[in-house]
Amino acid sequence: MIQRLHIRNYAIIEELQLDFAEGLSIITGETGAGKSIVLGALNLILGGRADSKTLFNPDAKCIIEGRFAISAYELKAFFEKHDLDYDAELIIRREITPSGKSRAFVNDTPTNLKVLQQLGATLIDLHQQFDTLYINNAEFQLELLDALAGQRDAIKAYREEFSRLQEVRRQLRQLNEEQAQARREQEFLEFQVNEFEEAGLVAGEQSELEGERHRLSNADEIKQLASGAFHLLCEDDNAITNQLMALSQRLAPLSDGDSHLKAIYDRFEGIRLELDEVATDLESFGDDAESNPERLEEVEERLSMIYRLQSKHAVTSVEELLTIHEELSGRLGHFADLGGQLDKLTSEQEKLTAALLKRGKTLRKGRQKVAPEFTANVCSQLADLSMENAQLVVDFQPLEQPGPHGLDEVQFLFSANKGGRLQTIKSAASGGEMSRLALVTKSLVASAMELPTLIFDEIDSGVSGDVAQKMGRILTDLSQHHQVVVITHSPQVASRADRHFFVYKQDKEGVERTITRVRQLDQDERIRSIAVMLSQNPPSDSALKNARELIEG
Repeated sequence: MIQRLHIRNYAIIEELQLDFAEGLSIITGETGAGKSIVLGALNLILGGRADSKTLFNPDAKCIIEGRFAISAYELKAFFEKHDLDYDAELIIRREITPSGKSRAFVNDTPTNLKVLQQLGATLIDLHQQFDTLYINNAEFQLELLDALAGQRDAIKAYREEFSRLQEVRRQLRQLNEEQAQARREQEFLEFQVNEFEEAGLVAGEQSELEGERHRLSNADEIKQLASGAFHLLCEDDNAITNQLMALSQRLAPLSDGDSHLKAIYDRFEGIRLELDEVATDLESFGDDAESNPERLEEVEERLSMIYRLQSKHAVTSVEELLTIHEELSGRLGHFADLGGQLDKLTSEQEKLTAALLKRGKTLRKGRQKVAPEFTANVCSQLADLSMENAQLVVDFQPLEQPGPHGLDEVQFLFSANKGGRLQTIKSAASGGEMSRLALVTKSLVASAMELPTLIFDEIDSGVSGDVAQKMGRILTDLSQHHQVVVITHSPQVASRADRHFFVYKQDKEGVERTITRVRQLDQDERIRSIAVMLSQNPPSDSALKNARELIEG
């Protein structure tokens, strides 16, 4: 709901402010006084095109600010999506500089016109001559039928399920793309994994194999060296171990009485015993060192395979190769899982589609059930508004697969004249006819669905008397559920106002310049203003009486 519109330095408006309220607000005034200029300013904060030529003072900035109460509009998600600060009271500001630069702000946060237009469409439904109205919008037409059928919760559940179906479809597309890529990679991955599995690598084997290769390659030399060393240590006439044993036997009795010598003896004995073990190991090592060309060839082949894998994968150890093997196996396993994931998502897609088909058929029944009565009521009310030959038909076109709004595409087809061809509303209706159709249509669903603030500009153009009276009654009924603002020349419509604004021109003192002013009329001023609309200025007594009766009636 719009609460306040403040305009400064726009067209012939120096500065003015309108404070709106719930119910029906009427704006009247002389032709050319600036009523359409007020709407032009409002259109700017809804994302309309800005032009520096419209500045009242070409050297100053134009500022238009609208204040809205938005707690009923469920806009938190929209504000989060566009990184805007949400508050139940919304302030939209539009600025135009003398250079022509335009800026827009939502709760003091700069924003672009696209966001402003989306937000504005939620807040204000502005009906001007030759505008494209919501009534032309297929999505709104479906929403209207669902509201009349009392299935707004059902369509909400449908859309949530359809949204999930869209997500499943997206995931399926992604997985199918991955699978296509997997097919291209899988053969190569399988080759690499098989190569690792055939290799049967074992952590630590490289160093063992390299040691074994060294021993096998030098077996004769090792055997000769080990035998010679053992002979020198244990078997020679002056064997080292024998000499060390003799020395140990001499040191032992001397060390018993001297702690320092005892420590030296203990160290010496440890070395002697260690050397005995070395001699034994050398003997054993030499005995085992046998030349084995076949085993050497096996070791060389195994190492060659390891070195080739290391070079291929740019690593230097078996442990790194084992890590790569694990990673490749994991990737191959992921590709193997794609089939299972695809089966699962395909099954979910089928279940969601079946559920949506069921929900969609229920929605279709509800829509088709209310459509005839709705169109009959529209045509009946249009006849009261001097459109006796108007026809409205709801054209249902079934969809093969569930769509975002059900199993149907819906289009309102309209003809304003007897025998006229049914066409889309935009093609068939003039600006005035379209406005009346929008008024009647929205009045029929006013209690069933949420609507933005409805602003009608000269919706009563070309009508008077009883027709204008009926139009005023429809506007009054509509304003019981939604905020309605009407710019009118009709006294019958103006008499219905909950709040009446009068737009007029005034010469500005001190300069040769005419400016637009607006004031809210009290009861006596309303009577006089409507009386002038009924007759002349100044109004006659009978016109004043008639105006009073219109207001009180």
